Formats: sequence, structure tokens, C-alpha cells
Amino acid sequence: MIAQAQFTTAPEGSYLSPAPLYHAAPLRWCMAMTKFGMTLIIMEKFDAEHYLSLIETHQVTHTQLVPTMFVKMLKLPGDVRSKYDVSSLVAAVHAAAPCPVPVKEQMIAWWGPVIEEYYAGSEGNGMTWANSEQWLAHKGTVGFPIFGELHVCDEEGNEVGVGEEGQIYFGGTAPPNYHNDPEKTKGALNPKHADWSSLGDVGKVDEDGFLYLTDRKAFMIISGGVNIYPQEAENILITHPSVADVAVIGVPDEDFGEAVKAVVQPRDGIEGDDALAEDLLAYCRERLAKIKCPKSVDFDPALPRHPTGKLYKRLVRDRYWGNKDSRIV
Repeated sequence: MIAQAQFTTAPEGSYLSPAPLYHAAPLRWCMAMTKFGMTLIIMEKFDAEHYLSLIETHQVTHTQLVPTMFVKMLKLPGDVRSKYDVSSLVAAVHAAAPCPVPVKEQMIAWWGPVIEEYYAGSEGNGMTWANSEQWLAHKGTVGFPIFGELHVCDEEGNEVGVGEEGQIYFGGTAPPNYHNDPEKTKGALNPKHADWSSLGDVGKVDEDGFLYLTDRKAFMIISGGVNIYPQEAENILITHPSVADVAVIGVPDEDFGEAVKAVVQPRDGIEGDDALAEDLLAYCRERLAKIKCPKSVDFDPALPRHPTGKLYKRLVRDRYWGNKDSRIV
């Protein structure tokens, strides 16, 4: 079974970019749509309702987003969401971060099977793709490889079995060469296969060869010798009706080295207090193994995100680690 990139364009169409052009993905998508002769509508800053109004006003056919934008639109009041006509959409492609399954299910139910997803990086060493139908058959996937050979490997560089987590590598393509950073270039290569390169992400493949991201390797939490990937807890907590945004990180812990903490941005009008913290912890424990759940919750009125929607998780984590040279307590 082979997935195909089905993102088709037409000169009479219009493309909406919800992010500024100084980021690689919005710039490249806009350049490509210009080449196809399409009309561009470019937002300086994403606003959920304004984005929907632009789709209706300009009869937008194509767009590119990140999952946090889906979340912001889904958390608009129902009457606000329903008053805008989005039926002109032919393809809405998203990438940059794993999309929580309930979020994408709701988006496909709302917009129809027009949502496409890919996994790739500016390094250009590989790419996966899934359309809505393929995703619904493999919920949570970021697609099937359409450029490069996909390999999931352990710490020693050996490929792991179906369903096992490991670092994601692409083979059969040119490895990245980072400017003036030979150590980073070397670190991107598989220890046993110098022509396999990685973007630093962790994931697994299913029996049909579809890839699932679990986290970035750098964000893995090691608590009491157990590897914990915070994306799982983040995907659950973001679905809570009182949560606007969330980052799950490892913080110093004298007994376990690291403890799992959730830093939550409440929705407007919601107070971040002890009662909400207890509710969020219980909400997570009902849906995920206890060891993977946060042990505590802090609140932040506005988590640091790039205008493109990327979370600056390192900035959040650094608040708790300070100037420590080591993350081993």
C-alpha cells in the first residue's frame, strides 16, 4: 500500500497563508503556489476567526497550517465557527508537529476530507504524506514515505520492529550538512549507516508502513530511568475544554532526576487555580498510564509560540532548569 501526495492546484484557485513569510514552510508554500499561478492571501499573524472569514471572503481553495491553529479554531464558540462558509477548500495541508487524534477527527468532520498531512524538514532528507482517507484508516499517522526510505532505529543504530519506538531516519537521500556545525552534521547520521539521516524525531511505523511521531528526542523525559515522551500527555490535555495551550516538560527532581510537569495556558476567562490543576491531573490519568502523566501543573497566561505556531518549549523548560550545566540531578 503506497500513499500518494494528492495536493493538487489550479491557476484559478487561491492560497491562504496564515503565517509570516520569514519562516521556511510558509515562504516555500507561497513560492510554489505563485509558480502555479494562484492568488495569495497572506496573514501577518494568525487569528482564528479572521482566518475563517478570509476563507469565505476570498473563496480560498488551498491553505497550509500547523495543529495549534486547528485547536484555536475548534475552541471558537460554535456559532462563530458555523457562520463562515469553508466549502471552497480543496486542500488544507498541515505539518510541523504531531496533531492530536481528537483534534484532527473534529477538523475532518468539520471541513471534510480535504486535510492533507506531511512530515519533512528544511533539510530535505525525506518526506511522508497522508490524505484524509489514509489518516482515518491509520489515525495518528503523519504518512507513508513518498521521498526517501524510512528507518526507525534504536540508540545503537539498529532498525527496530513494527510498532516499536525509535529515532526516525531517512535513507537513499542526501544527508544534511549544517553550516559551520560539523558536530550537528555528524549527530544527524545513523551510527551504523552513514547515508541514513535524522531530524531528531522519535516515532514508530505500523504494519502498513505508516509513520507515527511520538516526540522529539531532545524533549524526552527520563524519570527514574523510564523514558517518557511528553507529546502523549500534551495531546490529551489540549482536548480539555479549559485549556488553550499546553507544554509538558521534565523538571528537576531529587528522587527521580526529572519529574513530569504540565505548563498550561487556560482559555480566556478561565482561572488557573488549584481546582483546575487537580481536574487536569485527573483528566490525564483517566486517559493515560499514570507514569506518563504530569505530577504537577503550573499556569502561564501565554505560552511562548513563534508566529507560525511553533512552541518554544526550550524557553518553558529553561525556567525550571535555570543555569544548570547538567540535566542529571
